[in-house]
Amino acid sequence: MDHEYFEIEALKPFAESLIWQLNRDFYQERGLAAWSEDIVPHHMTSNAMVGKTYAELIFSFLKDLGAKGKTAETVYILELGAGHGRLAFHILKYLEKLKLSISTKIPSYCYVLSDIVEDNLTFFQHHPQFQPYFEKGLLDTAYFDATESTELFLRNTQTKIRPKELHQPLLVIANYFFDSLPNDLFLIRDKTISACSVTLQSTEDPSEMRAERLISNIKLNYHTEPITSPFYAKPLINEILEEYKVLVKDTYLFFPEKGINCLINLKEFSTEGLVLLSMDKGFHEIHDLEKRKEPEIIVHGSFSFWVNYHALSTFCKKRGGKVLFPDFSNFHLDIGCLLFLPDGETYVQTDAAYQQFVNDFGPDDFNTLKRLAYANISKLNIKDLIALIRLSAYDSTIFIKLLPRIKQVSRAITFNERRRLEQTLHQVWEMYFSISEAYDLAYEIGGVFYDLGFYDAALNQFEHSINLFGQRADVYYNKALCYYQLRQDALFVEILKEAKAAFPNSEVLGKLDQLDMTS
Repeated sequence: MDHEYFEIEALKPFAESLIWQLNRDFYQERGLAAWSEDIVPHHMTSNAMVGKTYAELIFSFLKDLGAKGKTAETVYILELGAGHGRLAFHILKYLEKLKLSISTKIPSYCYVLSDIVEDNLTFFQHHPQFQPYFEKGLLDTAYFDATESTELFLRNTQTKIRPKELHQPLLVIANYFFDSLPNDLFLIRDKTISACSVTLQSTEDPSEMRAERLISNIKLNYHTEPITSPFYAKPLINEILEEYKVLVKDTYLFFPEKGINCLINLKEFSTEGLVLLSMDKGFHEIHDLEKRKEPEIIVHGSFSFWVNYHALSTFCKKRGGKVLFPDFSNFHLDIGCLLFLPDGETYVQTDAAYQQFVNDFGPDDFNTLKRLAYANISKLNIKDLIALIRLSAYDSTIFIKLLPRIKQVSRAITFNERRRLEQTLHQVWEMYFSISEAYDLAYEIGGVFYDLGFYDAALNQFEHSINLFGQRADVYYNKALCYYQLRQDALFVEILKEAKAAFPNSEVLGKLDQLDMTS
């Protein structure tokens, strides 16, 4: 049966389509809930191992600057579209550890969480886990629109950064970012470039829809028109576009003109250049850009498309920069390092870190192993599980996925395995960053500690649970059991009295009256 379609927007050039504004509207409407309610997938690009990888690259870059004697001024690390802030937390945690491993001097740094959503910036500013970094001057926040902002105002220190005011290279993290920045779309066939426009339709009346529902109902209809004159005002960008006439034969091609202008804009902040670290679904090799069909919109609350990293890397090379992309594994994600520096080849420690932490084995490889482990989770023993968590850099989401199996196999483990699991649990909690999601990680870790007989550690986790989620009858119950096992009778009686006052009708608390307090 044919659907009746409602017109949302008449024919518009792809990059000017309403879909991009709808994406911005979605994030403005949802704020942190886009991630805390698990609407937008974020674990693949924001897990602890990704944070560790970025930290190793950043640290090696700082060591390169130190080796060049460039230590007098602060290096600003600007994360674009920081969203929930979890990636920044992982990076900062690992950077602080890495700093302790050397005695040579490196420049100071300040990590800047930027976003276009004010609620996200407020969340960063007041998050208790970020406060130590604010106090040390290692962290700041800023509103920054990648396509429009020409200055950077750091809210914590009330510092304004204008073009040419930085005298260290600006280090930019564009993580899961370029995929939702407006792109032009072209059809390239028989050495002819045609610009693509779209009309937008919906299967439901769009008049009362919010952005999220409208995105989920959208239908794109494409129209192509051959271009007969230079498409862009900047000659270099036109040159990159024109080269695709001979590089590909028959394909739809995303072209990141807005992304390139964003890099031009960012480069203006420093007299010393720009370094970009970026991870996303995308392609940097020309063969991956061939034979691509009309793009389908990938909807996950918001939407995203794949990223043309080939064009971004070509722009970097044409500006005299150095480009690092994977030679081997990029089945799930592309991870790039673009050095817009006059002497990019001399940043040897950055290059070495990229080879070790991305090219030899990196987050993309780990994604493959993770999927293999999930498919065979019932076969994993405690050693397998601990190794996988360690390989993930103690990522909390990985731990949550493995937790049911951990509970199964931890019923019969050796003394050494028990000790190793205890250490692993502490590290998972150390690397956890709360984004107000519904899952109570502290409570779950506390339960495992209790089952292993680490009652003091369990009590600490139950306190963390209370701090994040408030008092609950089951938390009172578990705390009381810990005091019972520790033979701290006075505390047991005290907390049981407090619990019954708070939850007088709780059946679970009534079970505590049956415990033998005489043995």
